[in-house]
Amino acid sequence: MLSRITKLLSFLSAVALINLSYAEVNSIHIESRLDPNAIIITQVDIIFVYTQELVDNFPATKTEWYSNQRQFIAEAGDSIDLRSVFIPQGFNSETASLPERRSTALKVFIFAEHDASTAAPIDVSEFAEVLVAIDEFGIVVTRRN
Repeated sequence: MLSRITKLLSFLSAVALINLSYAEVNSIHIESRLDPNAIIITQVDIIFVYTQELVDNFPATKTEWYSNQRQFIAEAGDSIDLRSVFIPQGFNSETASLPERRSTALKVFIFAEHDASTAAPIDVSEFAEVLVAIDEFGIVVTRRN
């Protein structure tokens, strides 16, 4: 009986490890395509989430993120890393500094102030190289070649 229980526990442990996938993000490049003469700065928040509980309870919209950002960060403690990048309009490019432990993040989300208030977080967890382009319609996030 003990042998069967041991085998079952080993099997369940293996299944849990297989289902656990980590983010692949290696770089995030941000550029603004707006008029360089505009006096606007866009904040782009890149959030690395390390626990499933926070992934499940992550803010659903830009408004939820920015209105409760301080509380969310305080409650999350070391279960997230936040990188905020401030991009002046017309700025050619910026490569964001990423946390050393980024490879252990379960999810990586992006929000930008220049996006619609109802915009959902953009999940870039499966992108190795990310390009965030800011234009007059909001932000466009794609894989970077």
